[in-house]
Amino acid sequence: MNLQLRTNTQTLQEEITISGSKSESNRLLILQQLFSNISIKNLSDSDDTHHLQEALVPKNEVADIGHAGTAMRFLTAFFTTQENQVKVLQGSERMHNRPIQILVDALTSLGADISYLEKEGYPPLKITGKKLTQSHVKINGNVSSQYISALMLIAPSLKNGLTIELLGEVTSIPYIKMTLSLLHELEIQASFSEQTIQIQPQSSVLTKEIIVESDWSSASYFYSLIALSNVNSTVTLTAFKQDSLQGDHVLASIYEHFGVSTSYKEHQIILTKQQSHKTDTLVQDLKNAPDIAQTIAVTCFGLGIACDLSGLHTLKIKETDRLEALKNELGKLGAIISVTNDSLHLAPATTIKPNIAIETYNDHRMAMAFAPLALKTSIEILDADVVTKSYRNFWNDMKKIGFEIQELQNKTPIA
Repeated sequence: MNLQLRTNTQTLQEEITISGSKSESNRLLILQQLFSNISIKNLSDSDDTHHLQEALVPKNEVADIGHAGTAMRFLTAFFTTQENQVKVLQGSERMHNRPIQILVDALTSLGADISYLEKEGYPPLKITGKKLTQSHVKINGNVSSQYISALMLIAPSLKNGLTIELLGEVTSIPYIKMTLSLLHELEIQASFSEQTIQIQPQSSVLTKEIIVESDWSSASYFYSLIALSNVNSTVTLTAFKQDSLQGDHVLASIYEHFGVSTSYKEHQIILTKQQSHKTDTLVQDLKNAPDIAQTIAVTCFGLGIACDLSGLHTLKIKETDRLEALKNELGKLGAIISVTNDSLHLAPATTIKPNIAIETYNDHRMAMAFAPLALKTSIEILDADVVTKSYRNFWNDMKKIGFEIQELQNKTPIA
């Protein structure tokens, strides 16, 4: 599905409800498998969460998780602990080219039985569940935090619990702390100090209902919309909280550079464009919130602001190589941009080329990050239905906020 986006309004006034955080939902679904008396409300409606739920159905010996990287990592760890159960985990072509050896090596050091069905170090995987007897594992701290969270989530079910020793620099710490906080919410003894995570074994928890906070990554696109709109534009987003577990809530402080204020009211955040941008060059280390890098880069381009973003090494192994994808697509719009293995550098733009088609590379965040540019110029988003991976209702919400969206039949980029 290709979509043409345009809008005649530059002042936004709307209220949007965003579904539960994919990150929280997927962690809680694994914990619910270990402790069945947990109930979960406001689950994410994302494809990733649906894939994870389907994979957890016991009768399904083969689980196809599509592009869902979080599901692949969490399920790999979970199924190693399910005694006498054999599971094949597979996914999309891109998923079969996303490395998983670091997690597999960590799990096999604990005694797990995992084999590669095609290419060494990559899915698909065959997992034979068994009792894991080891209680200490080492893993690099600068790899995907999902590897570390995958180990943390199974730790309470292990006979002797688990000590995770993190080697080198630790990145994406907020996601590790999110997992830790959810364990604490279930009153599981767990600690994270310097380079060591310790989690005690636990066979049961008290009956509890957990309400998932809405997704801050999804909120980022509305921050971008407000930043690119006129002064006095306001969007209210439900349901969020000020003391969020999600690392991407750093959006609130970053977007102050663009004149966007965030206020909190009960379970809502209210985004308001109070003034034009305050900075000519944005410098940010996003190692703890890499998923918002695309949104920020596009916002800077739309405002004619230079930016230097670092801490982006994990973007190379996402749904696509997000740094190269940004370089390609922003370049088509007229940006002067360069990338390294872990950084992005954007010069201030003076013009935005109109009627450009944005390739999405099977990456939901490419589609949603570029959509706000329709406030500046007519733009086409190719394969726009990729957004269902994390935000099923995105295009409906864009219409609600005032965008004109036309479905196009051609598959050929217009530029």
